[in-house]
Amino acid sequence: MEGDKKSSSVSDVGAWAMNIISSVGIIMANKQLMSANGYAFTFATTLTGFHFAVTALVGLVSNATGYSSSKHVPLWELFWFSIVANTSITGMNLSLMLNSVGFYQISKLSMIPVVCVMEWILHNKHYSREVKIAVVVVVIGVGVCTVTDVKVNLKGFLCACIAVLSTSLQQITIGSLQKKYSIGSFELLSKTAPIQALSLLVLGPFIDYYLSDKSLLNYKMSSGAILFILLSCALAVFCNVSQYLCIGRFSAVSFQVLGHMKTVCVLTLGWLIFDSELTLKNISGMILAVVGMVIYSWAVEVEKQSSMKAYINVKNSLTEEEIRLLKGGVESNPVKDIELGETKG
Repeated sequence: MEGDKKSSSVSDVGAWAMNIISSVGIIMANKQLMSANGYAFTFATTLTGFHFAVTALVGLVSNATGYSSSKHVPLWELFWFSIVANTSITGMNLSLMLNSVGFYQISKLSMIPVVCVMEWILHNKHYSREVKIAVVVVVIGVGVCTVTDVKVNLKGFLCACIAVLSTSLQQITIGSLQKKYSIGSFELLSKTAPIQALSLLVLGPFIDYYLSDKSLLNYKMSSGAILFILLSCALAVFCNVSQYLCIGRFSAVSFQVLGHMKTVCVLTLGWLIFDSELTLKNISGMILAVVGMVIYSWAVEVEKQSSMKAYINVKNSLTEEEIRLLKGGVESNPVKDIELGETKG
C-alpha cells in the first residue's frame, strides 16, 4: 500500500515536471521562431495545427504498435470538444492581438476563479476556505509580476471572455471525458488531435492572415525556421500529453494554479537567456505566487486527509451486527432485471 502511494506520488511529480519543462521549452522555442529578431514566423494558429498534426501522428503510431489501446468515445463528443478547444486557441490569439499585454494577463489569471465557478455549476464541486485563500494569493502574485499596462476595448473584451470561458470549459471537459469513458490521457488526446489538426490547418492560415496581415504562402522558409518548427512540434507533443495527464490525475483548478509555475520559470529564463528586465516588482510577485502554490498544495492535501478520515469514521461507526445485516440483505435480496423489472431466477 505504501509502495503504491510512493509510486503514485512519483508519477504525479513526473507529470507536473513534464508539463512545466515542455511548456517553458515551447515558449522559448516559439519566441525565437516568431519574434522579429528570430525567424518572424508569425502564424501562431497554423503552428498550433502543426503541433496537433504531429501529436495525431504519434498517437497513430502508438495505436498501430500496440503501445496504447483505443477506447470508444462518441464522435459527437470529440467534435464538441474540438470546437471548444479550437475556440480557445483562436480566442486567445485574438485576445492577445486586440488587448494590451496587461489585460491579456488579467484575462488569463481570471481562468482560475472561472474554472472554480464552472466546476461548481457543472459538477457541484465545493472548495475549502484554505483552497480559496491559496487561489487568491496565486492570482495576486502572478498579477503583480506580469500585469503592466491595462487598456480595454469592446472587441478585445469580448474575445477575452470567449477565450477564458472556452479554455476553462476545455480543461474541465478533459477530466470529465477521461472519467466518463475510463480512457487514458494519451488515448483521449489521440482521438481529439486529428480533428483539431485538420480544422486548424484548414482555418489557421485565414485566421493568421486576419491577425498579422501576412500570408503563409509569402513566407520564405529557411532551414533554421524549419528546425525550430520541428522542435516546437516535438515539445508540443509532450506539452499536450502532460496537460491531459495532469488534468486527469488532479483537476482543472489544480492545473491552473500550479501551472502558473510556468509563468515564474518563463520570467526567470527570459532574464537569464534573453536579458529581459527583472524588477523588484517582478521578483516580489514571483515569490508571492510560489507561496500561494505551496499553500494550495498543502490545502489540497488537508482536504484529502479530511475526506479519508471522514470515510474511516463512517466505516468504523458501523457495528459488526450492522455490517452482517447489510451483507445479509444484499445476499438475500433477489437480483432484478433493470430493463424488464422482473426477478431473475
